[in-house]
Amino acid sequence: MSQLRVGLPPLAELELHSEVSCAWLDRQGQVSREERLTLSQLGQRPKQPPLLCFLHPADSLLASIDLPPLPANKMAAAVQCAAQALMLGDSSQMHIGHSPRDAGGQVQIAWVSRQHSQGLAAVLKQAGLTLRGLYPAPFSLPVLPGAVACVADGHLLRRESLNSAQVEPLLGDEVDEASFAADATQRWIGPLPGWGLHGGLQQTGGEQRGWGRAVGCVALAVAVWVVGLNLYAAREARQGQQLKAQMSQRVKQAFPELPVILNPLQQARQQLEQRQKGAVDDPAQNFNRLVLQAGTGMPFMAGSVERLSYRDGALQLALLSDANRGGNDKDWQSTLAQAGISVTADDAGWTLRPSDESSANTNEDDDSGADDE
Repeated sequence: MSQLRVGLPPLAELELHSEVSCAWLDRQGQVSREERLTLSQLGQRPKQPPLLCFLHPADSLLASIDLPPLPANKMAAAVQCAAQALMLGDSSQMHIGHSPRDAGGQVQIAWVSRQHSQGLAAVLKQAGLTLRGLYPAPFSLPVLPGAVACVADGHLLRRESLNSAQVEPLLGDEVDEASFAADATQRWIGPLPGWGLHGGLQQTGGEQRGWGRAVGCVALAVAVWVVGLNLYAAREARQGQQLKAQMSQRVKQAFPELPVILNPLQQARQQLEQRQKGAVDDPAQNFNRLVLQAGTGMPFMAGSVERLSYRDGALQLALLSDANRGGNDKDWQSTLAQAGISVTADDAGWTLRPSDESSANTNEDDDSGADDE
């Protein structure tokens, strides 16, 4: 697969029209073409592969630290703590990348300003380019036995292994003889390390996508809740209409004299109140009451009654000729008296009437007796 490798200028100076060094590698990993183009020009060329970008030496901040064997979930926290002592400034404003721990316990770390990395992402997006990887400058060099080095923009770039490299500012013109200066084509063909700094750019985009996804989920949840609430309200309204129709039908059956049923509950209550008020003057109600009290309070009368007669609010029980009148037991009379029923004996049997009527009849008898005297 062909590659497009790009050497970036200092990130603080990067803009859409900044010139960058570009190298196209063929499927064998050899440089097929080199050019210097602006990012705008590069973005205008069709069918460009995703960019493998290498930081300017001034932005390539590297260090090596010793760490004990740690689980993967604790390695990042340990690197963050160790890198804090090497940085000038707040480590939370830096994106830190690190290599796997090697056999000697060494971990290579690099860091870049989050502000600068976000600026790089914005410029690439504006140019219509896609980033595949972001690495410190020395990792473009090949890996050979010993160290491979070259000089670039006043810095000595040294690559020691797949995941290890160094950047040193040149204080003089001499270069270590153990190194050799890679030529222009060799400086682009190095194998990519197993780590990089592009995670900072991907995390930024991922956070934005994450917020968008969260907002979308919230909006979907609200929509589902509103739809569900409307369906619930419609179902409750339908059930309410059905219940009202059933109540109207039952009230109409119970009170057929009502011409129109508008408020079934209120109209039913009014009808019940009217009937309860008129129950005292209703002979049928008095008859039912007297019969019920007679059957409850006079159990000895079972099978002994020959005839019932109801006249003027009084119930007369005519007994059979051989029936037991039960007159010696006064407890049942007390029970009926407590229920508001008075009982009097006559030749035919017993007469039951409400106590108020009995009192009234007694008073009338007393008055007539006084008149006779």
